[in-house]
Amino acid sequence: MLGAIAGDIIGSAFEHRSIKTTDFTLFGPGSAATDDSVLTIAVADALMGKRDFAQTIRQYARRYPNAGYGGMFIGWMMDETAGPYNSFGNGSAMRVSPVAWVAKSKAETLKLAAETAAVTHSHPEGIKGAQATALAVWLARQGTSAHEIAQTMTEDFGYDLSVSIKRIRPTYGFDITCQGSVPQALRCALEARSFEEAVRLAVSLGGDADTQACIAGAVAEARFGLPKTIAKKAMTYLTHEQRTIVTQFRQTYA
Repeated sequence: MLGAIAGDIIGSAFEHRSIKTTDFTLFGPGSAATDDSVLTIAVADALMGKRDFAQTIRQYARRYPNAGYGGMFIGWMMDETAGPYNSFGNGSAMRVSPVAWVAKSKAETLKLAAETAAVTHSHPEGIKGAQATALAVWLARQGTSAHEIAQTMTEDFGYDLSVSIKRIRPTYGFDITCQGSVPQALRCALEARSFEEAVRLAVSLGGDADTQACIAGAVAEARFGLPKTIAKKAMTYLTHEQRTIVTQFRQTYA
């Protein structure tokens, strides 16, 4: 799950300054841990402590209120009585990766992914985006080939991962929906030959760079591992509390 966080931090500098190239500084001016990182860590903490997802996600969001949350999420996080708001935004997919390191089967991966999503993103596409991301990570951890993972994404979720990033990039724009951003991010991770290439491809789409790099980074970490230099640098962007949870999670599950 540190791969997801690293992707978020790297992509954050380009969320509102889209680029169409893979040639950029990985950690540069504007790089920061955004809501993607905060909520990924929240899910990891909830899983480790077997705590309620909604409660833990709210607690983390309130502790880090300036991380860049969406308007509907802010309303939800401030209201203890609020239920899910039928979102199909990619927020459900960007926070889900810890599930794939805890789950022991495909069925458990899908179940836990749906539970993390449903507290806010109760729309079927919101659930699907989280499940697809988590399953891609889980399958990669089992040594499943990129081709087989892509086939599963198509068969189980209807995501077409057959188009190359080179062909997608020229006409692709900013899209925060699961259906409009998760398949492309997954394609980046499956097309790449290294963790770094996966994140660079995701940013080069010129879309929701931090979230797509977060998703691609989550899968790429499971495929290739996370380079020590990138892992070490990413940790410097986190608070002491966040680093503690990440370290505990990695020691326990990775």
